[in-house]
Amino acid sequence: MSFLNGFKNVALGAVLVGTAAATAGATELRGWNIHVEDYPVSIAMDSFMAEVAERTNGEITGKTYHNGVLGSQPDAIEQIRLGVIDFGEFSLGPMGQAIPETNVVSLPFIFKSIPQMYELMDGDVGEAIGEGMKAKGIVPLGWYDAGARSFYNSVRPINTPADVEGLKVRVMSNDLFVKMVESMDGNATPMAFAEVYQSIKTGVVDGAENNPPSYESTNHYEVAKYYSLTEHLIIPECLCMSLKSWEKMTPEQQEIVKDAGHKSALLQRELWAAREAASMDTVKAGGTEVNTVADKAPFQAAMAPVYEGFLADNPDLTDLVNMIRNAD
Repeated sequence: MSFLNGFKNVALGAVLVGTAAATAGATELRGWNIHVEDYPVSIAMDSFMAEVAERTNGEITGKTYHNGVLGSQPDAIEQIRLGVIDFGEFSLGPMGQAIPETNVVSLPFIFKSIPQMYELMDGDVGEAIGEGMKAKGIVPLGWYDAGARSFYNSVRPINTPADVEGLKVRVMSNDLFVKMVESMDGNATPMAFAEVYQSIKTGVVDGAENNPPSYESTNHYEVAKYYSLTEHLIIPECLCMSLKSWEKMTPEQQEIVKDAGHKSALLQRELWAAREAASMDTVKAGGTEVNTVADKAPFQAAMAPVYEGFLADNPDLTDLVNMIRNAD
């Protein structure tokens, strides 16, 4: 935690410097974030705003409101489209219902690895998804890491798709995730994340799927002792700005904001890797049985109906899907 706090202190110090330099005519931005203040996302967002304030000589300043105090994620996405909130950090998963291009990254196993996701999102794939977001009033500034999501449950290890059969699995509210579990004959249960711990404890669901820091920080490992590294979803997150706020800036200011956003993403990825490793150590020490899935091919094959259904509903996204699937 000292590693994270060190970055946090630097970021907060820079915010104070930027704020002191602000002029009377400065633009004051409001940012949304669901995470606690010492989370990798939060530290990177504070660093982003500090750099913007410094490089614009206080012409643009702002504050990130952590812990979701400005509302829920779906509400915040709508507010950023309307310009009520200026910037925020969001998972592309919940965006998929409103912005089809962002749903592409929610297809199971579409990315081969985290490094490949970085390369593609920082390149043509990210540009293509970004155009779809801009059409809906949101400008991507940098792609953050949310790790790989894997299954955990209270019943048994998962090594093959057959091991999912009959399990009641909590998923995020997205039809793709429901179909993903159903394709392995599991019972998908969309549910608010805050309800998962108690639901596993009482048997309402057998488990869920998420990245190591989420599994650890929510104490889900206390009630779901089997964590199987299927890594079926690698869903990037986005540091985004309202198009309305973006268009109020000069081209020079936009360039600064975009560059600062990308730098914050690089910082967040570094912090995330450290947090993820620490989380894995914690859950193993807490008695979690962690198993690595040696052969993901059967899982990938089971996803064929998910892809077929998605492309049937979104034929115009076929090229984007193939761009990712065919990448090295």
